[in-house]
Amino acid sequence: MLHFADRHCYKTEMLESFDHVCIVAEHIDKLASFYTEALGLQVTRRVNISGPWIDETVKLQNVEAEVIYLELPAGPRLELIQFANPRAAKPNGLGESNTPGLRHLAFRVADIEQVMARLKAAGVQFFSDVQRVPLQQVNYGGGVQKRLIYFQDPEGNLLELCEYKPGQ
Repeated sequence: MLHFADRHCYKTEMLESFDHVCIVAEHIDKLASFYTEALGLQVTRRVNISGPWIDETVKLQNVEAEVIYLELPAGPRLELIQFANPRAAKPNGLGESNTPGLRHLAFRVADIEQVMARLKAAGVQFFSDVQRVPLQQVNYGGGVQKRLIYFQDPEGNLLELCEYKPGQ
């Protein structure tokens, strides 16, 4: 059984925090609209990038891309990037929960039912009803229980809403 009650006592001398998560978009405006209108993130910057610095950074040639930076009041920034050049095909299996690699983004919420109602009104379909993480499997300490639900953004990226409350 995992116990996370003392998770804040861990220290690292190398890392300060998560800075951002990046999603490569097929249709950046449609994806940005979903994250701003349905989930409430704020666009803080929109830029075009190209040149030797980005070619070298990502090990591609002749990169031309548009980037939209989205932020919440707390937590890492979300970057959406759409490559005009070079283009790549979307790999199979990215929308499956068990495909290896970075698989989902989780958003912490205070009231999961309220957020779900808003998203359902926006046309989001959820994988299931809200699920409770059994305390026998993952104990968050202090009687806190996690409730969660999975869904996808318009391009099939996996997302999670999670709520932590005592005494559920």
